[in-house]
Amino acid sequence: MPTYDYRCNACGHEFELFQKMSDPIKRTCPACKKKQLERLIGTGAAVLFKGSGFYETDYRSDSYKKGADAEKKASEPKPSDSKPDKKDAKKPESKPAKKPDSSAKAT
Repeated sequence: MPTYDYRCNACGHEFELFQKMSDPIKRTCPACKKKQLERLIGTGAAVLFKGSGFYETDYRSDSYKKGADAEKKASEPKPSDSKPDKKDAKKPESKPAKKPDSSAKAT
């Protein structure tokens, strides 16, 4: 549910009200009781997280973090896997043997 900002045009009283989006707009000022209240347009129609916290670390346990780190390390390629083996580097390239040209005449 969003928090809305209201201001009274009669007395200047400003306040925030936590209400459903489907709730009707409040018209009576709680301070002076006059029907001069208006809902302000802007950031008031959003969910506000006030107070300390709301960090990623607040929602995960230590065991979960350790398991996620272990899984991440296991999925990373090892440096030795990306380098070619020395055995493969020393092998000479095999070329197909040349066939004698059958169209050439023997002299």
